[in-house]
Amino acid sequence: MIKQWQTLVHTEPLKDRIKYSHKILFIGSCFANEIGNRMQNLRFKTIVNPFGVLFNPASIALSLKRIESETPFTAEELIKAGDIFKSFMHGSEFASTSEKEFLDKNNKLLTDTSLHFKESSWIVVTLGTSWIFREKKSGKVVSNCHKLPSEMFVREAMKAEEIEKVLSEIIERHPDKKWVFTVSPIRHLKDGANGNQLSKARLLLAVNALVERFSNVFYFPAYEIFMDELRDYRFYAADMIHPSEESVDFIWERFCEFTVDASCESIMSDITSLNRMKQHRPLFPESKDYRRFLEKIAELESKIASKGL
Repeated sequence: MIKQWQTLVHTEPLKDRIKYSHKILFIGSCFANEIGNRMQNLRFKTIVNPFGVLFNPASIALSLKRIESETPFTAEELIKAGDIFKSFMHGSEFASTSEKEFLDKNNKLLTDTSLHFKESSWIVVTLGTSWIFREKKSGKVVSNCHKLPSEMFVREAMKAEEIEKVLSEIIERHPDKKWVFTVSPIRHLKDGANGNQLSKARLLLAVNALVERFSNVFYFPAYEIFMDELRDYRFYAADMIHPSEESVDFIWERFCEFTVDASCESIMSDITSLNRMKQHRPLFPESKDYRRFLEKIAELESKIASKGL
């Protein structure tokens, strides 16, 4: 009998799973980026964090409401730091030196995302922390403080009941969509190890309540897989906080088993092969071997295109 060296986390695949014909929106922490970007690279119809990384449930709920309503961003919502225009709803990578450019670019992205959301079959939400920052002047929750003076904000911990409430409101309005929630395994150690565990616990309690309440809400245990199956610092990146690339690959494979329909496997394999082939850099691009290699790429691209991808 082979000795078991891990605590295995059971994940029963969903009855109905993601197909290439479905549209998907990923929103939430940087772990949503990790998984969502992999889906994009495999040519699934996916939008990932259109306002940037979002860590807390309140910011995620506000962003989903904005996407749902397609309410344009206005000049009054912008903040100016030096000669840079930013928004409390966006990450710093969305900033611009021009007010008009910021509004044009981000309102166009909002319009595209709103249409995508309306047509999406799946919304994948990754929660990172139950702590929020609220601007004192307006009383509004912000998604990003943009390194502005700390006295401008007040920091609060959301209760599990509050998290359930803000997320349930948008779920109730969209019973046609399937919602997959995960809790990011990335630790937030500002309040110490115990504080991080308490924050994650509030998220887990809230998501569990949503799963029990709605038949179209599901939980993928990324947090538990990382904390139990990968219980070793060799599975961490150099900062000892983020998962290593190998760990993300492992959780990605488990996510696919849980959410992706078996009919996608062959196409995913072909696209993975094609992506690897395109990354190849030849030593002798003028050689016959490399010309044959390019022909193989073209053949595989044609095969994938015939599937509508």
